[in-house]
Amino acid sequence: MTIEGNITEITHFILLGFSDFPRTLAVLFVIFLVIYLITVTWNLCLIVLIRMDSHLHTPMYFFLINLSFIDICYVTTTAPKMLISFFQKQQTITFLSCIAQYFIFSTLGLSESCLLAAMAYDRYAAICKPLLYSSIMSPSLCVRMVLGTYMAGLSGSLSQLCGLLQLHFCGPNVINHFFCDMPQLLILSCTDTFFIQVMIDILSMFFGTTNVLVILTSYAYIVNSIMKITSAKGRSKTFNTCASHLTAVSLLYTSAFFVYLSSSSSGSSSFDRFASVLYTVVIPMMNPLIYSLRNRDIKDALKRLQKRRGHC
Repeated sequence: MTIEGNITEITHFILLGFSDFPRTLAVLFVIFLVIYLITVTWNLCLIVLIRMDSHLHTPMYFFLINLSFIDICYVTTTAPKMLISFFQKQQTITFLSCIAQYFIFSTLGLSESCLLAAMAYDRYAAICKPLLYSSIMSPSLCVRMVLGTYMAGLSGSLSQLCGLLQLHFCGPNVINHFFCDMPQLLILSCTDTFFIQVMIDILSMFFGTTNVLVILTSYAYIVNSIMKITSAKGRSKTFNTCASHLTAVSLLYTSAFFVYLSSSSSGSSSFDRFASVLYTVVIPMMNPLIYSLRNRDIKDALKRLQKRRGHC
């Protein structure tokens, strides 16, 4: 830390991680390492498979490629440093690195939220406007929608970054978490955080309300279309085309909403930290599995890939 006049400025933070569970550190390390490796491998394989198979060059799988890319970056923002901390007596992170970690983490999280809303609109167009689907979801529109999700996430995080850089940290410098998250940083600030808290609430309401509204509206039309299908088999088949997306949306919003509402004002509890693992580490691993397990297109693409390898 540095001292300027009578104000002590923090130059680094200490991340406690899971140090309060010394007897289970080895087990936790193995679990988190396996989850991280599986997450990166599954998402990379899904990206490569979609890129290699021309049958999967559709808007839905274009969005899925970007979802997998975001998940790889998302988990890599927090997991590697968390894994390294298991071998350190005291894990430190510089102030700038801490701010950068949260900035990237926030950008990717907001972008994924917007991307899931774009995917909901894609499912609406596919189910409710099947004859016009190709013209509605044109390649240029898909690219613009994906770029829009990244730009929205970046703009939301930039506004938070500007607010964070206005804060002063003069001690203590211990973060009771495994990564630099906004609630813990606000607790450690020795300056008034009212403005940035209001800004975060406004951003959360804007992104949450807008994206949830798009998703709910899309699924309202989807349900209405499904109910008009006379055969039970047809309804089931149509619903299965959006079941994976609905599962991914439910997991992400439920976990994130629960964690940020249940976080205590005195810091991150052990329960909150393990709950945070759900949306920072586990969900990025689950997404490719959710989109592949009951997806006939993915299974057919794997069979075609196996046949090509067999011929080679």
